[in-house]
Amino acid sequence: MKLALIFPGQGAQFVGMGKDFYEQYPEAKAVFDKADQLLGKNFSHLIFNGPEEVLTQTKNSQLAIFITSVAIFHVLESHFDIKPSVCAGLSLGEYSALYAASRITFEDALLLIQKRAELMNEACEQSKGTMAAILGLSSDRIKEIVADIQGAWVANYNTPAQTVVSGTVEGIEKAGAILKENGAKRVIPLKVSGAFHSGLMETAKQGLSPFVESTNLNESDIRIMMNVTGDFAETSSVKENLKLQVTHSVCWSQTIEKMKLDGIDFFLEMGPGKTLTAMNKKMGVERAFALSQVDDIKVLEDELSLNR
Repeated sequence: MKLALIFPGQGAQFVGMGKDFYEQYPEAKAVFDKADQLLGKNFSHLIFNGPEEVLTQTKNSQLAIFITSVAIFHVLESHFDIKPSVCAGLSLGEYSALYAASRITFEDALLLIQKRAELMNEACEQSKGTMAAILGLSSDRIKEIVADIQGAWVANYNTPAQTVVSGTVEGIEKAGAILKENGAKRVIPLKVSGAFHSGLMETAKQGLSPFVESTNLNESDIRIMMNVTGDFAETSSVKENLKLQVTHSVCWSQTIEKMKLDGIDFFLEMGPGKTLTAMNKKMGVERAFALSQVDDIKVLEDELSLNR
């Protein structure tokens, strides 16, 4: 078995995520407790109890998803004798992937995400942008059309059949209308606080860059895939990719296809929800599994025994 660990990004959060792991596994509780200590507040209480409207805020949701994902990862690490060949994450999930691949410490990743989330939150408040999912039109055609629309960018290549665009309200409204004229089956407005992975995040990118640059990264024999290229990355290019990622398209579909070509035959998502696993199955991944709640552990044991 050739294993990839993949980690979700912003939008996967929900009130109560990770609480079952916290209550049943000391190694998960230790992660939540350490995060509370480093952040100087009872952040776990917000994750477990909400309110949802506060948890969903960019400055909180990014931290919450990372903490939960790492807690679940530690349970996996303690209870299964497996080692990934590669780690990858969607947007924010890239930081979880770097941690799981032993490229960055928990403390450094947490504090970097805190700064990233604050800066992106500020950019959202300043720009008032939006996003929309485009279904049923090729990503190449969407990219071609959006390139000619002021205030619109391609944010995510999620699957060959689903691409997300991001930008100003006017830019996305115009893009949606033109994309429909060109054959898009659906244009679905997303409930987001801003235009992530677009030019409207430039101030966040500039603000984050010195913090990324000063963060120590380690070498590891676990490979890492990065959003900006949708390809494997050397340690020397990780920092530049993390900076660019804030305004750049997330090449997730390309990431999965590249890993499939590399021989990855089991994709294990860990963190809240099962979004990445659902997208993988739409891309023809046969062995995709999401570890998002304690009840999944027994099922994973059976799944792994079948895949050895």
